Amino acid sequence: MKKLVERLNAAFNLTEDLVNGLSVQELELTLGDLPSNTIGEQIWCIVGARESYLQAVIHNEWIGFSCSLKDLTSHSSVMDSLKSSSKACIDQIDSTDLNDTQIDYLFTLLEHEIQHHGQLIRYIYGNKLHFPKSWNERYTV
Repeated sequence: MKKLVERLNAAFNLTEDLVNGLSVQELELTLGDLPSNTIGEQIWCIVGARESYLQAVIHNEWIGFSCSLKDLTSHSSVMDSLKSSSKACIDQIDSTDLNDTQIDYLFTLLEHEIQHHGQLIRYIYGNKLHFPKSWNERYTV
């Protein structure tokens, strides 16, 4: 369990580090002419997954997807949502004796977060933005 928490924390921290270095205008970027949503909408999905999988862990069953992040035009709102969703997940893990179903939800959450990291790498390259040092060290980008 300790290793899972370490990996979740690392993934959450990487996401926050990347988004912290983006401007509001950069959160509105897409992948040019390719079918894509915005970077901010990618973050909305990340926050929603954190919140939704947290509810699945709490209730020991999938409740459905929902996201409290409404304002993608406010950098502080986006960062607050990333931080609060990360903290809520880790706090729940630390205070719960998890069963196999709950652990599976958390592994799926980790996979989801990392899958978005791959997508975000494409957005950063596609828009000629810069990666924070933590991403260079983790993903050799």
